[in-house]
Amino acid sequence: MTVFDVEIDALQGGPARLAQYRGRAVLVVNVASECGLTPQYAALERLHEQYAPRGFTVLGVPCNQFMGQEPGSAGEIAAFCSATYGVTFPMTEKTEVNGPQRHPLYTGLVDAPDAEGHTGDIRWNFEKFLIAPDGAVAARFGPRTEPDAPEVTAAIEAALPH
Repeated sequence: MTVFDVEIDALQGGPARLAQYRGRAVLVVNVASECGLTPQYAALERLHEQYAPRGFTVLGVPCNQFMGQEPGSAGEIAAFCSATYGVTFPMTEKTEVNGPQRHPLYTGLVDAPDAEGHTGDIRWNFEKFLIAPDGAVAARFGPRTEPDAPEVTAAIEAALPH
């Protein structure tokens, strides 16, 4: 089983159908609207626009587990992301990424190490997982790693389908 086999709803309701991304590189990011790292939405959107034609998607996963920094409803989250950052990439329903109610999407991700060797629980909003077109975790990046950092864009380039 891979990320592409997980069932999760879209932010605005109905299934997100992650299977549609099979064969694409996907950057899964737990996001929040009221976090100091929220400006990363702008770089995430730029990445999505730049690489989408080459088989890449950013997938935003709203999460309210870190100091309640994503308190809004689905409609409020969507309106904020669109109006403030022009977000066009897909977003899932609000999801728990840690703890006993951790969504299966994250169960398959948290064992992957980042560059410092961290595995396990998500540390904060905007932790990033790059999924290869075959569904394997290709890379993990900490919350403070900017989406357009050289190591992220190099990993995306390497993971793009051929």
